[in-house]
Amino acid sequence: MQFLQNSIVQHIAFIPWQQTISVLEMIVKGFVIGIVVSAPMGPTGVLCVQRTMNKGRVYGLATGLGASLSDIIYALITGYGMSFVMDIIENPQVLFWVKMIGSALLLIFGIFTFNSNPAKEIRHVSHNKGSLIHNFVTGFIVTVSNPAIIFLFIALFGQFIFIVPGRHFHQVMGYLALICGAVAWWFCLTYLIDKVRNRFEERGLWVINRVIGSVVILVSIGILLYSLKGWLEFPTFGM
Repeated sequence: MQFLQNSIVQHIAFIPWQQTISVLEMIVKGFVIGIVVSAPMGPTGVLCVQRTMNKGRVYGLATGLGASLSDIIYALITGYGMSFVMDIIENPQVLFWVKMIGSALLLIFGIFTFNSNPAKEIRHVSHNKGSLIHNFVTGFIVTVSNPAIIFLFIALFGQFIFIVPGRHFHQVMGYLALICGAVAWWFCLTYLIDKVRNRFEERGLWVINRVIGSVVILVSIGILLYSLKGWLEFPTFGM
């Protein structure tokens, strides 16, 4: 009887994630992931800011769009790889540890972002505008040359439970939202830089990174505590 009760509790706890997840929820998750992946002021972010200031907003935006293409490629690679282990992740106990590890990785990423100084990435940028295609391609190359971003996707996908087996339409909408989130970030960033270009200094990059790192740290801690709360409410998982 106790075994049956434990099975029922596990089943009830697992159903909301796998079977009742909505398209809207997947869209929100994808949009947030797209922003989180794009926001830190790494080499691509600095390049986008510099080109916006030196060449104009449209060239900075083209750079960001190139980065977005790289992000979706790595997102698809990560999602495809994780789909092979979904049978294991579907176990509520394993799912809990996946979320814990995802939270830890996200926390480390937030701390790294908070402590990093994007000003070190600043390099001389030619005032020769070049074509929009050239700016797009270089933005893509700079981003795709950093495969470590896969670990960030693994952390985010694990934390947000972004891979949902058997829900192909939901998954497609999630990936489309991810692209929209990334593009929205670059659109807003280039808009902001274009408006304050005469008053923007290197310290501005540092401030942006501090804010982004702080938000990621707080979110990762919040989700970690929420996951622990859910675990404590169903202690029978470990039995």
